[in-house]
Parts: sequence; C-alpha cells; structure tokens
Amino acid sequence: MLNELCNYGTFVTIDKPYAEAVDAAKAALKAEGFGVLCEIDIAETLKEKLGAHTEPYVILGACNPGLAHKALQSEPNLGLLLPCNVVVRENNGTTLVGAIDAHRMLDVASNAALEPIAAEAAARLTRVLDRLNKA
Repeated sequence: MLNELCNYGTFVTIDKPYAEAVDAAKAALKAEGFGVLCEIDIAETLKEKLGAHTEPYVILGACNPGLAHKALQSEPNLGLLLPCNVVVRENNGTTLVGAIDAHRMLDVASNAALEPIAAEAAARLTRVLDRLNKA
C-alpha cells in the first residue's frame, strides 16, 4: 500500500516487523542490481550522540554500479548526489520503506544526459518498493 508520496521520494507500508523489513529491503535491492554501500542506523546514532530515543530508522545507501558508472561519465561531480537512499523506519507500530525519487535527485545536475539513467534508476527503485509491498 502506498503510504506517503513526498516531493523527493515514495514510501510503502509493509506487513513485516522492522528487522525483517530491513533484510527484505536489502534483498529487493539486490534483485534489482543494487548493492548496499552503507547502512546508517539513525536511531542508534541519535541515541549515542544526543541521548534521544526514536523509533527504529535506517538509511541504506544503495548503488547500482552500472547506472552509477554511466552517470559519473556524464557528470563527474555527481558523486555528491550518490548513492540512492532507501530508508526503513518504524512509525507508530507500522514499518515504512521509502526510496528517493531518482528524477528529482538527478534534476539537480541540470544535465539532460542523465534523464535515461534517472528513468532506469526510478523504475528499478519502484520495482523494489512494489516487491516489498507484495511480500
């Protein structure tokens, strides 16, 4: 079920506990050719650095090497906008998974050569969310 649409990404609510959702998101990303370059546990970081207690929240820095390579060939400084972020978070007892809108992310560069790359990344990320939504 589509949960939220914000102007820079899309979220779905999935019927899995948080920890299972993180594993499922990683598997869905892998199935679409993405690797997870980094995993940032926001809740743990805020607890450690600020003593703040928040619901579980992780950022998965996902990269499709082929798409990243093409994009960097067209726009060498694009590394400032990579990788594609996917988040998994709890919200009032539900689990949300969201993905960046690749079109919005790459529009920042104002480089028309990036449009087909953004379209492919967006399609792959949409399939990730669809796969999680149906699981």
